[in-house]
Amino acid sequence: MKIIIDRSKPLDIGDLTSNKLWSIDEQDERSTSLTEISLSDISLKTVLNDGEKSIKGEDKLSRLKGMGYICLDAGVLKTLWENQHLIPLEWREIKDNFVTFVFFDGTIFKNPKGDRSVLCLYWGKNKWNCNPLELSYRWSASFPSAVLEKKLDL
Repeated sequence: MKIIIDRSKPLDIGDLTSNKLWSIDEQDERSTSLTEISLSDISLKTVLNDGEKSIKGEDKLSRLKGMGYICLDAGVLKTLWENQHLIPLEWREIKDNFVTFVFFDGTIFKNPKGDRSVLCLYWGKNKWNCNPLELSYRWSASFPSAVLEKKLDL
């Protein structure tokens, strides 16, 4: 199933969270140029190496970039947030007793103190939730990133 991503209005983080004073620090332009995407093309990647149980968010971001993945941006998250019936059911799964937090690393936000964060989507208390997590934190296998693995014809 294809979803249409409305890029006609600038993204406002206040549409997704209460962090209205945050600004966009960095974006994956390959993702922000997408106006439609097939849900079946989205992969969830942790990029943990064998034996690793967690990774710092900034290191995870570097690995994702180095592997050539297109990190989906907050515009894709906003589209899913506004159309929650489209969110894949498997994103609700509990793995190793942990809720799955799906991150959209294609948009990096900066708070007024200069800390960098990305937004995640997760199922909790019988509803979808959206929150930021600082890239300075350690992230486990239950924190995959929503990416596209192949280069798309743009």
